[in-house]
Amino acid sequence: MEYRIHRRTGDKISVLGFGTSSIASAGEKEGIATLEMALQNGIDYFDLATAESASFPLFGTAFAGVRNQVYYQVHFGANYGPGKSYSWTTDPETIRRSVGWQLEQLRTDYIDYGFIHCLDEAGDWQRYQADGVLAYLEEQKSKGIVRHLGLSTHSPVLANMVLDTGLIDTLMFSINASYDYQHGDYANGSAAERMALYRRCEADGVGISVMKAFAGSQLLDAKTSPFGKALTEYQCIQYALDKPGVLTVLPGVRDRADLVRVLGFFQAAPEEKDYSIISTLTPKDAEGACVYCNHCQPCPAGLDVGMINKYYDLSKAGDALAADHYRTLSVKADQCIGCGHCDRRCPFHVAQSARMREIQAYFG
Repeated sequence: MEYRIHRRTGDKISVLGFGTSSIASAGEKEGIATLEMALQNGIDYFDLATAESASFPLFGTAFAGVRNQVYYQVHFGANYGPGKSYSWTTDPETIRRSVGWQLEQLRTDYIDYGFIHCLDEAGDWQRYQADGVLAYLEEQKSKGIVRHLGLSTHSPVLANMVLDTGLIDTLMFSINASYDYQHGDYANGSAAERMALYRRCEADGVGISVMKAFAGSQLLDAKTSPFGKALTEYQCIQYALDKPGVLTVLPGVRDRADLVRVLGFFQAAPEEKDYSIISTLTPKDAEGACVYCNHCQPCPAGLDVGMINKYYDLSKAGDALAADHYRTLSVKADQCIGCGHCDRRCPFHVAQSARMREIQAYFG
């Protein structure tokens, strides 16, 4: 397992988390075994926006004795209870009952990340505040029941609106090549707007947990993929992990067979994770923009072109630490020999040699 440190909370979070929407369908025995196997393999971050309330007792059984080894992402607005399927609400009394029931089933007295749940419109955010749900969530934080606040949304506009308040430490957002390039029901915002959001999160230390990394499985099927070719799970996971601000990707896992397949990401060869096929459908506003895919590697001079670009973009976006990170690189932009190898290989037609000169001048 690989881990990334949440800059605001200090939590050490596994880059592969666990999406629980379908875990209840495995049945009690298999569900518990799958959760235990996930922890044994280093997964420590679990999202609890699940399809069925029956998921919660599985966690209580699997993790009650090792609660301090896992992080729960619980959603204030996702309604659960005995025998219920998921429903969405902003009614504060319903949410109080639901959260209380979830804590009881999880056999815990605290929530690591309490989320403002699934808001995509400004009106949703206004109602969440007016109905008193936000006040309740903040009250739970003041009592220590909720340790950190988060937001789940599919909208860059709404995400920026909530980020402006300074309330949240974590953003749950749908990141995949389909949505980023304006294809699919949740393809909100241009490629440039979405990348700007990721960079803002990185600059502000707000960690991103990624939902819908496979675009609801559409990217995994050539018939539904907007690229006319299926991507693999590993390509989708790598695509998300390469985005600024991302801490963890949350693929949906139903059983141990699913988990074994997902964990294979760490044994996969680089070419199995190479997602440069998406360059065949690059929108105009993303043409010529580095997406840090490192398809240009290897550099004859030893430059990590993707990382150099990332630190440059983040520094311009206001990340105070990016310049320091750039200066720790063993090979910097000023050592570019201008051979053009990266220019010829870049699937997004970035003039990387010229950009290295620009970055050299910027950092001095």
